[in-house]
Amino acid sequence: MKHPLSIIVVVSAIAVAGLSTMAIAHSVHYQVENRGISVRVFYAQDDLASYSQYEILGPGDKIPHQKGRTDKNGVVSFLPDKSGEWLIKVFGESEHGLHGAQIKVKVNKSLSMESFKKPLVAIYTKLFVGVGFIMGIFGLWALLKVKKTG
Repeated sequence: MKHPLSIIVVVSAIAVAGLSTMAIAHSVHYQVENRGISVRVFYAQDDLASYSQYEILGPGDKIPHQKGRTDKNGVVSFLPDKSGEWLIKVFGESEHGLHGAQIKVKVNKSLSMESFKKPLVAIYTKLFVGVGFIMGIFGLWALLKVKKTG
């Protein structure tokens, strides 16, 4: 017959091993890294796109790499896992109605941002508004002229 103390030691060792395995399974591990890409989105110069829906597609991807909502400051952040052109689609609603933006970000081989593209309307917003205003005035003038002659 074995010594009762050795049986208690063996059973205790098994219990401690089992409890430590359970403790590891229920813990949360994390790593903080100083890398990634962030985009801040606005409806207008002083109107942040807070909590707007977005999705991010990697180069050649059909399924989004990431989906979510911007934070309260209108920021989308992501960590690219391959180089190439990434597409960030933001969908939001402000006091002026529905808005959307597509931002293209080129990521280099070191997975850092190389460049980004803005659509022409974002680059030349004032020009588009000015041309639209002039065309609107011309349209009103043409309507008034037709009414007078008709």
